[in-house]
Amino acid sequence: MSSDLRKRRPESELPMPDLLPTLRDLLAHQYEAALSALHLVIVRCPDELWEAPVARYKFCTTAFHVVFFGDVYLQPSDDEAAFQQQQFHRAHAAEFRDYEEFADRQPAYCYSRGFVVEYLHFVRQKAAATISAETAETFAGPSGFKRRQCTRAELHVYNIRHLQHHAAQLALRLRQDNPEVSIPWVGHAWKEA
Repeated sequence: MSSDLRKRRPESELPMPDLLPTLRDLLAHQYEAALSALHLVIVRCPDELWEAPVARYKFCTTAFHVVFFGDVYLQPSDDEAAFQQQQFHRAHAAEFRDYEEFADRQPAYCYSRGFVVEYLHFVRQKAAATISAETAETFAGPSGFKRRQCTRAELHVYNIRHLQHHAAQLALRLRQDNPEVSIPWVGHAWKEA
């Protein structure tokens, strides 16, 4: 069949599929996978390594850092006051202390494993709610963060990459210190510990 016989419609006339549900699903699944990978390294970390060094921070400080910024970038903007007024934050004011993660200094506090796991579960629920509420307009709009000059959709990818980066960093540290610790690959959705 000759290409002349098949009339090609201009791209402008082709129906555009609604990609919003697909984008929501893939981001939700990848948040779940990244948070699950982080959860696995946190719960499988031997007690004696919980405060051991990982690069510049302690294991527990790094675990808190990544959950904290996962939470931050799920916010609609960089409004720190609104961020701190979340119910979870108010209920755990003693653990958040002075919000050292926002300070211009190296984080130094240690965080209990139980608190970090509870916080991670809060962020997991927040990620699901945030992604399900996004629209085509909000995904295409600005990130809401002065230091992140990108769309909201790209900010979600950035956030997932940050979660996965630190989950891999912590997993490597665990495997180097204790080869018996097994951290499976989480490719899609949540995997129980």
